[in-house]
Amino acid sequence: MKPIDPEMQRCIDECLNCYQSCLGGASRHCLEAGGPHLEPEHLRLMLACAEMCRTAAHFMLLGVPHHRHTCADCASICRQCADSCDSLSDMDDCAAMCRRCADACERMAGASTLPQD
Repeated sequence: MKPIDPEMQRCIDECLNCYQSCLGGASRHCLEAGGPHLEPEHLRLMLACAEMCRTAAHFMLLGVPHHRHTCADCASICRQCADSCDSLSDMDDCAAMCRRCADACERMAGASTLPQD
């Protein structure tokens, strides 16, 4: 089995951490906090972010060149989710996690050493 490039492994780890943060935050923090935390746009964005992070990690683990596209989309959604979390109280950790994932995914999406699809 071919080992995973260390930069890709870091991105996978960031994606999985963000997946956990957003899904857990939506299901535990936001549901319990109520109010603006339950606004449909915010909650949907958190769930979409979690799923996109999981999908990006999955594509990287599969080793397909299409991960560049999922990583680019993941970075965009993570940035939107971070901005949404910034607008609410007690969401700083989730916002920071989303930004770390976005940074890692942007690097992965733009990596010139990746195979072209």
